[in-house]
Amino acid sequence: MSPTAPARRLRLGLPRRAFSQILLMQVAIAAGVAVLATGLFLAPLGEQLDDQAMRRALAIAQTTAQQPQIAEDLRATEPTPGGPVQREAERIRRATGAEYVVVLDRRGVRWSHTDPERIGGLVSTDPGEALAGREVMEIDEGTLGRSARGKVPLRAADGEVVGAVSVGIAYDSVRARLIHAIPGLLAYAGGALAVGALAAWLISRRVQRQTRDLAFSDIAALLAEREAMLHGIREGVVALDRDGRVRLLNDEAQRLLGIGEEAVGSSPDEALGAGRTADVLAGRVTGTDLLTVRGQRVLVANRMPTDDGGAVATLRDRTELDQLGRELDSTRGLIDALRAQDHEHANRMHTLLGLLELEMYEDAVEFVGEVVGDHRATSEQVTERIRDPLLAALLVGKATVAAERGAALRLSDRSRLSDRLVDPRGLVTVVGNLVDNALDAVAGTPDARVEVELRAEGRTAVLVVRDTGPGVPPEQRELIFTEGWSTKEPPGHRGRGIGLPLVRRLAHRHGGDARVDEAPGGGAEFTVVLPEALTEPGPPAALAGASSRPAEPEEAR
Repeated sequence: MSPTAPARRLRLGLPRRAFSQILLMQVAIAAGVAVLATGLFLAPLGEQLDDQAMRRALAIAQTTAQQPQIAEDLRATEPTPGGPVQREAERIRRATGAEYVVVLDRRGVRWSHTDPERIGGLVSTDPGEALAGREVMEIDEGTLGRSARGKVPLRAADGEVVGAVSVGIAYDSVRARLIHAIPGLLAYAGGALAVGALAAWLISRRVQRQTRDLAFSDIAALLAEREAMLHGIREGVVALDRDGRVRLLNDEAQRLLGIGEEAVGSSPDEALGAGRTADVLAGRVTGTDLLTVRGQRVLVANRMPTDDGGAVATLRDRTELDQLGRELDSTRGLIDALRAQDHEHANRMHTLLGLLELEMYEDAVEFVGEVVGDHRATSEQVTERIRDPLLAALLVGKATVAAERGAALRLSDRSRLSDRLVDPRGLVTVVGNLVDNALDAVAGTPDARVEVELRAEGRTAVLVVRDTGPGVPPEQRELIFTEGWSTKEPPGHRGRGIGLPLVRRLAHRHGGDARVDEAPGGGAEFTVVLPEALTEPGPPAALAGASSRPAEPEEAR
């Protein structure tokens, strides 16, 4: 036998979907408001109907008491069922639709009543206020049941109060009017409820489309996952609204851009200042994998519009990748130079071997001296004028690369730079970028030369790189310092248009600047000024200790 399927339990409670919950809550609110409005309307309506009935009874009593014949008959006749007072009171009752019209004398004896047998008897309620000359409106119980009453004094022609007139309106008629108004009121309330339910359904349908028919628990889970994802990924995320203002920044974006939560609500220009990074985030620069520089970081930005008119931009830090790419370029250049030197060394060895085999010993010695002397002269020239080991090694290596590429790299005679650099690696980056650009510019040109000048003016370092290339047109001399701008095809491992912006930013960080002009003999001349790039000289004691040693001649250093 197959097992019996378990019976499904009936679960009571709110539906899970946001659409259903919102619709149910809005219909409940609309129904509650309709019921409350109906109750608030019925409560004063009953009081208004009571007041209208009392005022009607009082008006009938006033009209009855204004007839002088009734007061005269009250003085001249006896209270009998067929008397003139009874006849007039009944006529008025039938004409006005009142429940009763009772005329009584000062003793409280009835002279008229709807039940003739009660004529001549005392009234059931106290007529004292009316006999005292005051008008009375009230809801009270009498011999005919509950009624809305109006009592007025009955005066003779001379103004003397001779009795009173009491008129009653059956309370059942008042209640009937109230009950009669309820169906119409409920119809209006039902119509309002139907309109409210329709509006609630339309709103709920809109919410259903916007929330993709998810449950509130699913939305809460998505929000929690979104927060965890945004603040956990190692990629910067910046969300902008339809007005172009920042509405979200994750932790990585704050770190990469160097801003905090205070940037939320401001535009990219306000948060970051004018520049390429702000242009990329604002959508003024379009494309994929856009390169930009923020501080000392090289960023790759992508911007995607959203359905609500805003946008989401992602930022990746590729500073290390760009540095690795530059190191790769340098390494490749050095490898090519070493390969060329290897070939050249082999040729020199073959030449030396030939001279030895031909027993041309003096020529062999002279040949070796020339080869070693040229290389030593280049190295000594650099290290003599550039005392920082990193910069000296860079220039020696670049000279070898330049020779391999058919260009001459030489150090200007004005170059003098001590080893008191504050940021030698930063200066290495500046020199390396400018020399690489200069070598690219002179590649393939006749008599290709690159000249480097490094000198100190107090604590200020001045770098000048001149080349014999085609130069930079005046209209492009500021454009070349813009992130992402380049006239060269990018290599496969990294983008172009980053080196010169980094050079200018490094100069700005030291309080200086970078510019390009035309070289005296043609070509380009890049000048970088770095204030406060060198430390103060050593203390006098150290200088005194150093001066106690005999000075070496300039040629020996």
